[in-house]
Amino acid sequence: MWHKISQLKNHQGFRKYLANTSWLMAESILRIVILLFVSVYMARYLGPKRFGLLNYANSFVGLFIALATLGLDSIVVRALVTTPERQGEILGTAFGLKTIGAIFMWVIILVAVPMTHNDAQINTLIAIIAFAVIFQAFDVIDFNYQAAVKSKYVVYAKLVKLIISSIIKLSLIVSEAPLIWFAWVYCVDAIVLAAGLTIIYFHNDNKFSVWHWRWPLAKKLLSESWPLIGSLIISLMFMNIDKVMLKELAGISSVGIYTVAAQLSSAFYFIPTITSDSLFPAILKAKANPEVYRAKIKQLFRLFFIIAVSISIIITFISEWIIDLLYGPEYHQAASVLNIHIWTTVFVFLGYASTKWLLVEDKQQIQFFRACIALVTNIILNYFLIIKYGITGAAYATLISWIIGMYVFHFFNHSTFELFILKTEAILFFDIIKLCTRPLWPKG
Repeated sequence: MWHKISQLKNHQGFRKYLANTSWLMAESILRIVILLFVSVYMARYLGPKRFGLLNYANSFVGLFIALATLGLDSIVVRALVTTPERQGEILGTAFGLKTIGAIFMWVIILVAVPMTHNDAQINTLIAIIAFAVIFQAFDVIDFNYQAAVKSKYVVYAKLVKLIISSIIKLSLIVSEAPLIWFAWVYCVDAIVLAAGLTIIYFHNDNKFSVWHWRWPLAKKLLSESWPLIGSLIISLMFMNIDKVMLKELAGISSVGIYTVAAQLSSAFYFIPTITSDSLFPAILKAKANPEVYRAKIKQLFRLFFIIAVSISIIITFISEWIIDLLYGPEYHQAASVLNIHIWTTVFVFLGYASTKWLLVEDKQQIQFFRACIALVTNIILNYFLIIKYGITGAAYATLISWIIGMYVFHFFNHSTFELFILKTEAILFFDIIKLCTRPLWPKG
């Protein structure tokens, strides 16, 4: 056994992917810690109202951002892996598409904001944050390094951006800068990251001169990505609609208070993302043996369930202490929101694991339908629960939507009923199939 482990450790491919995952894990943890630290100081300085204004503007832009990304990310990475000889054409065409998409998104937002009930200050914040999206076209350089399994280079650029961004935000707080300057930081972030990716790209002896736009390739990429655009739009709306509706139904200060709780709750989401990605090859390999495959999937669900429930229980007991210590009395109401919102972690974790199952079973299209169900549920519940319960109503709406989308939905869908069984077994810690097939009484 130790000999096999030693062989695995010395395997070039294993070491390459382990190093790549380690860089991503380190970057994720460091990013979350720094972002949380800076966010605490921003929230305390700005107060619930101004912090709510900034996060509402960001969420409003989030409703449209799929128009800029065009669902191209994974499609471009796959194209770079399968046809590396066409790297220049792929990067040039993808860059062009994302630039056009970002400009189109910005124009749509500029047309849409006058139709809202927002005042001039909010609309200005939205326009500034939306402008930053244009520079995300340089993310195609990131895709290039993803395809080459060299994520450490991108991590360098992202860490530099994170440090510069944090220093600027803290400087603005110390100098008591007006709110609009914090919106401009979104643009600075995007420009710094674009510059960092460009420098790294040149440092590795690459040139923009090899990038070329190819219309046939553009049509091919769009034809492959359009099914993903729908899912992306639904997912982004689901992630941002609660803050937008809170502003309309409960006031802008409620957005600031709710955001504080939501940020703390979502700080743990990197765990299932990186863990499921790391375990996915083993699950995929086990597909050849149905019994082993089912056991591994159930183990993954059970692992995520135990971790998520443990986190939720701990946070529930110390939520008031966390909020009062970090954010102060102005945000005390966020504790009651956090007590509810943290339990979405359970179904978010299970959702990440079920996404891998759907991928192995070639049922990715199900993700779109369950996302639609979750979004519609969320909008309806937000409307009624926010009016009746305020910000805690939004937290309940989010929790119930996750339960329906990531668990209940699979009970009513014939093609994913097996997924419902697997999740239930993981949650209840017994094997439903064995229980149902076991005789009611012993023989003899």
